[in-house]
Amino acid sequence: MNENTPAAPALKRILTRRDLILYGLVLLGPTAPYPVYGIVQQTSHGHAALAYLVAMVAMLFTAASYGKMSGAFPSAGSTYTYVQNALNPHVGFLAGWAMILDYFLIPLLSVVYGALTANRIIPQVPYAVWAVLLTLLITLINVRGIRVTARAGNVMMALMSICAALFILLAARWVVVNHGWAGLLDLRGFYRPGEFGVKPLLLGAAIASLSYIGFDAISTLAEDTIRPERDISIATVLVCVIQTVLCVLTVYMAALVWPDFRSYKDPETVILDISRVAAGAWMMGFMTFILFVACLGSALTGQAGASRLLYGMGRDGVISRRIFAHIDAKYSTPVRGIYVMGAVSLAGSLLLRFQLVVELLNFGAFVGFILVNLSVIRHFYLRRRERRGFGLVTSLIFPLAGAAVCTYIWLNLSWKAQLAGFCWLGLGVVYLAVLTRGFRNAPQSLSSLSEAN
Repeated sequence: MNENTPAAPALKRILTRRDLILYGLVLLGPTAPYPVYGIVQQTSHGHAALAYLVAMVAMLFTAASYGKMSGAFPSAGSTYTYVQNALNPHVGFLAGWAMILDYFLIPLLSVVYGALTANRIIPQVPYAVWAVLLTLLITLINVRGIRVTARAGNVMMALMSICAALFILLAARWVVVNHGWAGLLDLRGFYRPGEFGVKPLLLGAAIASLSYIGFDAISTLAEDTIRPERDISIATVLVCVIQTVLCVLTVYMAALVWPDFRSYKDPETVILDISRVAAGAWMMGFMTFILFVACLGSALTGQAGASRLLYGMGRDGVISRRIFAHIDAKYSTPVRGIYVMGAVSLAGSLLLRFQLVVELLNFGAFVGFILVNLSVIRHFYLRRRERRGFGLVTSLIFPLAGAAVCTYIWLNLSWKAQLAGFCWLGLGVVYLAVLTRGFRNAPQSLSSLSEAN
């Protein structure tokens, strides 16, 4: 190549481990348990805090698998790249196809909920206008670069963290005033002997896992990260641990303030009622505002992660290179993929119901989780033969446990989510058949990565 020939635009390695951790926490959100707390508490028969601990164990297995695979394949393609190289190119394509559904839905869900929340605060502005404004805002921020996205996420993270800490402290104060200091150590916030059941606990953990959906998006930033081989793994696990601490403290204090989980009028919004009991109407209003901010943060980071997944697939030619593999020379971002994500979020927010989006969200995520865990076994245990000492644990035991737990949760999704999800996978199979001329050819792959690993 001529030395004077300008290099092709590419993603810039500028993110540190701290950036990755903040990115993951913003995507998950310290306020993540708020929408599902009442449902988890009722489903688990009053064991929401314990359900979150069980969910953490399941997610940690999968987080460890993502971290391990990111070291072997530090690519923006994430799930798609891992499965493609470890299992099979066709299966890798379907894994990426399933995760596209998940990544499309994360920002879409956030736009829908954010527009609904804003419309309730300022009903004079129609829902559709809020949806358009939110979509334009997150798209323009993401186009300007991952550093701008990270900085905006830091501000939102600070606001959400203040709200989460304030709720925990005010709830604790309420408990002390009404029950004394001993009330803070009431074991009924974790375990109720007369109500405990293994199946309800596991069902509650399955719902609680919604608060972790999206942690895998950290691995999509491998090509934006200075030291992806080390930092992706550490950040992914730390995000799951920090998220668990925040969730457990939140739901534990909520259970102490309102112990009768059968008396919830509306389980989906009961956390707002609990905040009003603990601190008054002003806290309820503040939490409503913060939920809007959380939606904006989740949509912003979710769109960034989705555009990187599409970039990885576009670069390999399994979807349009012209659209998805294009990198803007000025901002070093996959601008066309970001625009596509913005269009999908806007159209979906105007056409789809919130409940259906929620039901579909887990389908793609758990398909990806299962396949990534199996990829670790295939690549490290079978191919590289890491079978001694701690290598046996990380290459076989952890991913096997992760795959088993994720499969259990996946099989317990609603029939509507199963039907819509399998329809999406069916479309992916048809497209793959056309792309590979009846499965006779393999989808184009990252051959250099395959040979190197």
